[in-house]
Amino acid sequence: MTKQTVSTDIIHINAFVQGSPLPYTVLDATHINAAYPNQQLEIRGGGYGSDAAAHPTNANQFYVLTDRGPNADFEGHAGKGKQFLIPDYVPCIGLFELQTDGKITKIKDIMLKDRHGHPISGLPNPKTLGGTNEVPYDVNGQPMTMNPTLPFDEVTNPIKTDINGLDPEGLAALTDGSFWISDEYGPHLVHYDAEGIEIARINPFANDARNNMISDGKLLLLPAEFAKRRANRGMEALTITPDQTTLVAVMESSIDNPDESGRVSSLTRIVTIDLNSGQIAQYLYRLDKAQHVTSGIVALSHQEFYIIEHDRKFPLQETSAQKLIYKIDISQATDIEAVLVTHNIKQEEMVGLTIDGRTLEQMMTETEANWQILAGMSIKPVKKTLVVDVLATLYYPHDKLEGLWLRQDGSLGLFNDDDFAMTDTEITNSKSTIEQKYLDKEKTIEDANRLYIVMPTA
Repeated sequence: MTKQTVSTDIIHINAFVQGSPLPYTVLDATHINAAYPNQQLEIRGGGYGSDAAAHPTNANQFYVLTDRGPNADFEGHAGKGKQFLIPDYVPCIGLFELQTDGKITKIKDIMLKDRHGHPISGLPNPKTLGGTNEVPYDVNGQPMTMNPTLPFDEVTNPIKTDINGLDPEGLAALTDGSFWISDEYGPHLVHYDAEGIEIARINPFANDARNNMISDGKLLLLPAEFAKRRANRGMEALTITPDQTTLVAVMESSIDNPDESGRVSSLTRIVTIDLNSGQIAQYLYRLDKAQHVTSGIVALSHQEFYIIEHDRKFPLQETSAQKLIYKIDISQATDIEAVLVTHNIKQEEMVGLTIDGRTLEQMMTETEANWQILAGMSIKPVKKTLVVDVLATLYYPHDKLEGLWLRQDGSLGLFNDDDFAMTDTEITNSKSTIEQKYLDKEKTIEDANRLYIVMPTA
């Protein structure tokens, strides 16, 4: 293997053109665009917005991650689900380079594969191993079934699932050339080698034979309550500490713990996994508003991280939109895995820490004042300090801020999720037209993955 050297000739933030687009190909242009009836809908082979990570040695290169592929909300005769417009789409990691003239070029794609080297899909998992109950439909609005030549039947020809299907959202690039990815199904944490072949997996399911991380003679699993993630609100953000020992992952928003009654909560969860010792810790993150989400994290040290929090609103449509980057510190936060059991505090196998029989999500749904109740019990969330108000810093017209690239000079590269330049608006007819969600004034900048660079204040 050729020895790599660290590139220090980083392109300065002042020499960068904000909103520089990433290159893309056209995957499909056969659908009618309901928003612009005289145009065909261009489904683009971009989608590099789920997360980002720095190249370990080249200061001007970065990795970006796609999600499960072009899809749209759809309700057909098998129920609510997703229409997969390119059902054989393979999620991938793209490697890109920022040029001195400000343009971005693609170096390569790394297609994700199962442990046998077969390309994976973005289709939902079986119910017992991370399924989200989303019915997959094909481009004609028909349910995708295990035998595509026969009609759907709940017993003899059920809905198609893919045990290896992944909806990737979080990315960590390691110095050995491998990657860890987190997803919105399971949630799963999957380790891929430099060629994109699965080599390890961690999820909450003890009966999943693919889980192969052993520590101190025990199988390494995510806390069971993480399986209660909401559909499309799973393990959205992932990073690894600079010493390459500890994975740090964040749930996008409040989980359904123990059920949907815990959903409307400002509480979300951070998990840390020491890959050497197998030690798992869990911390609480308090969102500014229950409607906010987290969508990216990057490690500064073993205790400090930058994290994205935003509201999924389009700034040109909603003047109240917020896109924020916080620095968080877990050093003084409470590891809720280690909270001592008392007469009213329990560690329940399936729902985690409970107080007076209620989950933490249920408590925060009742009232925000219950954060003070936790504080009185010495259960503290992570400390957070605002370091970038994105909309006050630059022109950023996008709804989703999901990718975070920590550059060698301390600046942050920001990436939007372009949804393959199409929407996930609901479709109810079998001969579908797909509608772009962008207003005319936003269309030229919003329908591509773009890079912005900011300098945190601290």
